[in-house]
Amino acid sequence: MEIYLIRHTTPNVAKGICYGQADLDVTENFEQEAQLLMELLPHSFDIVFSSTLRRCARLAYFISADVNLDERLMEVSFGDWELKKWDEIDQKQLSDWMKDFVFAKPPGGESATELYDRVVDFYQELKSSDFQKVVIVTHMGVIRMFYSFLKKVSIEEAFQKCSLNYGEILKIE
Repeated sequence: MEIYLIRHTTPNVAKGICYGQADLDVTENFEQEAQLLMELLPHSFDIVFSSTLRRCARLAYFISADVNLDERLMEVSFGDWELKKWDEIDQKQLSDWMKDFVFAKPPGGESATELYDRVVDFYQELKSSDFQKVVIVTHMGVIRMFYSFLKKVSIEEAFQKCSLNYGEILKIE
């Protein structure tokens, strides 16, 4: 199975803002970014999956009229920190979370381990299908969890080794 993991295009949010599951729209450059991305995708694929968040769903529907939205593909939840400036978040809480982000949770949010479990659950279901070429429009955190699971590396290592710009693709076979 070929999987094309696509990071959504540029979100419409100011620099320095914490966002995960905040339902942000995309910038006015969306069409241009989406067109460039289309040139890199195969001409045919069996199915398109997407996070339910607007910044992914909009791109998924640009790629195909037939999209399967799945909440398991949403970004990690930052809970009470969503849409706050990073420098306005309680620095002790932030420091504690950064020391152990794999297991620690922001207040009201989820850990990287919980995100990993969601992604693995999605992948196990996908693996049991007959699809040969799959497009998944999602978020960087989700892509890193796929990378961790499929490359058999730790979550920490996935954060160090796996990075995509907005609108980029990671192909996994």
